[in-house]
Amino acid sequence: MRFPRFVEAVSRRAELPTGQAATISRAVLQTLAERVTAGEADDLAAQLPDELGGYLATPTPGGATGGGAGFLGRVAERAGVDPAVAEVGTYAVLATLREAVTVGEFRDLVAQLPKGFDAMVDPIPRHDDR
Repeated sequence: MRFPRFVEAVSRRAELPTGQAATISRAVLQTLAERVTAGEADDLAAQLPDELGGYLATPTPGGATGGGAGFLGRVAERAGVDPAVAEVGTYAVLATLREAVTVGEFRDLVAQLPKGFDAMVDPIPRHDDR
């Protein structure tokens, strides 16, 4: 999935303008990079277009505090949006990531997210059929 298609999918899911969907997509990916191991960030980046994968490459030190609320606060801060928009946008980015990467990779990602994020992610199939 190329960057413009990814952003369009996030925009449609979150009902946000394309520019804001791109900003939130970057913020979510950068925040994910702070929350997962470097190996997981690399694995995820390898399955995404360069424009998206690049945001997983250089996590900002010291950003990985708190659980789900801390994650959403960090996304809101990075994207310059209020927490409600950050939550809707994060849900849309995660749903789009689910379509863009293999089931196994998405499962590995979700396993490293803060507690409470399972409510933001649709159930993951038990069998890796991709």
